[in-house]
Amino acid sequence: MGRQLRIVHHTGYRYAGLVSASHNEARMTPRATREQYVLATRLDISPVAWSHSFVDYWGTPVTAFEIAEPHKQMDVVATSTVDVGDRLSAGPGVSWRDLSDPTLCDQQVEFLGISEHVESPSELRRYAADAARRAERPVDAVEAIIGRIRERVAYVPGSTEVSTRATGVWDARAGVCQDLVHLSLGALRSVGIPARYVSGYVMPSASAVVGEARTGESHAWLQYWDGAWVGLDPTNDTAPGDFHVEVGVGRDYFDVTPLKGVYSGSQSSRLFVEVEITVLA
Repeated sequence: MGRQLRIVHHTGYRYAGLVSASHNEARMTPRATREQYVLATRLDISPVAWSHSFVDYWGTPVTAFEIAEPHKQMDVVATSTVDVGDRLSAGPGVSWRDLSDPTLCDQQVEFLGISEHVESPSELRRYAADAARRAERPVDAVEAIIGRIRERVAYVPGSTEVSTRATGVWDARAGVCQDLVHLSLGALRSVGIPARYVSGYVMPSASAVVGEARTGESHAWLQYWDGAWVGLDPTNDTAPGDFHVEVGVGRDYFDVTPLKGVYSGSQSSRLFVEVEITVLA
């Protein structure tokens, strides 16, 4: 069983003054995966821009674009239609011995590295190490570690900023989806479980009516290695379902930022984001 969804993601910047030029990258186009088929996608940019599309190192579709005319606002609208199928809720299974194999460690080295954004506080690292010692299988440790993070950290919209590190989220006991994923990635990697960041969209209402546009959300979850990449949504305490639309994967949020760039001119800018999701079938 699956769903067909249409996603309209409108984002951009409003500048305090006139901008003479800007150079940007957008990661707003859903990617094709085993569980997700992209039927159609379009990216509209205003003012008119020169653009170039490619797939980055991590497998995320990217549109790089340049606006060379003066402007006070930049608008980017991604319109996509996707078929979302049943997602993998469990992998073939790996053992602790499998995860310690040098070949696997080499293959997954980038999803085992711990950057400053995902580095766990010492308290969580100790808990993760203890959970790993007690767990017969890595998947059991994943369940215990994510459960501990959810007990400690409440989902509170607006409680953090993009630059907030995992240690700060743990201390504050509050964060958003990005923060819960960062904490989880650092903890899982600290015990040798490869894990990666996933960006995308989610329909927050399970009672959506076919043909009725609903306000959706940009969202983040993770995938951990269990012989295959298995998804887990720490914010909603569930496996990603057919209301989750995958856009990109990477080591952390900064590999999959939906819109980023540089500009020349105004001293300040304000980002705006709107997501609309319609169930088509």
